[in-house]
Amino acid sequence: MDKLRMETVNKAEENYRALAELFPDALTEKITGYDENGKAIVERAIDVDVLKQEIACGVVGEGEERYQFTWPGKKEAVLLANTPVTATLRPCKEESVDFDHTENLYIEGDNLEVLKVLQETYLEKVRMIYIDPPYNTGNDFVYNDNFAESMDEYLAASGQFDNMGNRMFQNTESNGRFHTDWLNMIYPRLKVAKGLLADDGAIFISIDETEHDNLRKVCDEIFGANNFVADIVWKRKRGRDNSARWFSKAHEYCLLYARNKQSFHTGYLELDKETKKAYKNPDNDPRGDYRMLGCWARGTQGGVRYDFTTKDGQYFPERLWLFSKANMKKLDEEDKLVIRGDNIYRKMFLYENKGKIPETLWDDVSNAANASDEIKKLFDGIVFDTPKPTPYIKRMLEIATDRDSLILDFFSGSATTANAVMTLNAQDKGHRKYILVQVPEKVPEGSNAAKAGYANICEVGKERIRRAAEHIRKAYPDCGVDCGFRVLRLDSSNMKDVYYSPAELEQQSLFEAEDNIKEDRAPEDLLFQVMLDLGVMPSAKIEEKIIGGRKVFYAADGSLIACFDRDITEETVKAVAKEKPRYAVFRDNGMASDSVAANFEQIFKTYSPGTVRKVL
Repeated sequence: MDKLRMETVNKAEENYRALAELFPDALTEKITGYDENGKAIVERAIDVDVLKQEIACGVVGEGEERYQFTWPGKKEAVLLANTPVTATLRPCKEESVDFDHTENLYIEGDNLEVLKVLQETYLEKVRMIYIDPPYNTGNDFVYNDNFAESMDEYLAASGQFDNMGNRMFQNTESNGRFHTDWLNMIYPRLKVAKGLLADDGAIFISIDETEHDNLRKVCDEIFGANNFVADIVWKRKRGRDNSARWFSKAHEYCLLYARNKQSFHTGYLELDKETKKAYKNPDNDPRGDYRMLGCWARGTQGGVRYDFTTKDGQYFPERLWLFSKANMKKLDEEDKLVIRGDNIYRKMFLYENKGKIPETLWDDVSNAANASDEIKKLFDGIVFDTPKPTPYIKRMLEIATDRDSLILDFFSGSATTANAVMTLNAQDKGHRKYILVQVPEKVPEGSNAAKAGYANICEVGKERIRRAAEHIRKAYPDCGVDCGFRVLRLDSSNMKDVYYSPAELEQQSLFEAEDNIKEDRAPEDLLFQVMLDLGVMPSAKIEEKIIGGRKVFYAADGSLIACFDRDITEETVKAVAKEKPRYAVFRDNGMASDSVAANFEQIFKTYSPGTVRKVL
């Protein structure tokens, strides 16, 4: 049996292997130094000259001018996106709603590590991502990456305090780190998130003017400038601010990028009531209401020139038509032409109208004040300062998802995305699922949220989902919407350090290392890390059975069967093998005796030779 890896992939290693497979002759080695014994330290390398010959293009050398978008720390940001982690997700049943049946996930933890944990399991499975990241207003960051220390730590390390211990400057635009900190935060998260998007998927990113231009450049680099779809302007303010110094700020932006623009299809929006009123049925056509649209070309519309005779023999001299002659004949054969004097009209039936193509100006999807009203109505008070309105996110869902799509929001804040998903599912009988990720940032002392008893933003978000679900059930009593969510919490690996570096184990630690699993971890914790390692979705259905006196987990309809108990007998092993799972996982030292361990492989070869056996 092989051991599970129990850590995320090393993307840099994957990229190297891909390059090696394409251009093996470009692989080489180089000496990077010498050890204390004078022995050369040799590392793998890529021969740029060979690579240049293989791909027949120039290579920009160091110091040469080129077009690029860069900032201090960008190299570290790229490396961080590719660096593997050993973190895991631990289930929190007591905070979940309908844990055993829901397919929605609410994950607490730093979103960069969470994205890495999810990246293999959800590779190219997410149809839509929406994020509302920090807008870089000058406030301190709550995302403390290895290379992007918090502003307090930066100021302390650089000694930028006065004699009274106060900061010498605010984090304003005059601070050279102002944009750098934000870019170092957003870049690796978007880079990892891209891998989760399906080929026909898309990402929406809310932003204001402070980092709008920088975000556009980052997205051009990560998703490709050719995959830019739209720069949406959202009218966020309900009224005019006459106290503004120059202009009353009424809008924000939302950048839309596709994973592959050629595969992405924009969903049409439902026709409004006024538009539908224009469709009538004066002749009681059994096909329903319709509009009459002209068939001839005008002005700059272009068209095709020909004469036309209807199937009833009515002749129209040569003119410019909007349709080809073949299409005009088809419309005539389908009884969709109406003649009025010298002109021909076609019937455009209501059922044929796909809806409205989205526009880039959104002034009809609620506003920031309405979003606050939503929160106030749910909580009887304002417990979150900057929520987005549900209709705003619902518009994105209508454009970029179908009824079975998976939606990801890794800056979930007040959980508007979950509210929007449940609302749209209730309205169109959909089965969309969501994954929300939020760092458990503490709410400010003295804030309304703190006074209401909430310790962090995650508590606000989870409660918002519970309350919104109750409202949706009342408004749509027979909708059958999945209003539950499974809470998972980011934590360090369930495995001790020795699991990842057994060669470094010292002699005195051998006794302590008899079990490589941390003492405070439950079997359910182990199950979820195993699921992620094997690519089984953490939203999958899980059943527990007792076989041979031992607890056995069946995940994803039995494709994964795992038992983490000790003293496992042949009865349990044989019962698992007879189920013929895709994966079977046990503790490394979990067998009851040496004979059970010795017979383990033979049992599986007899009953289920195709099962992949793993241990931890």
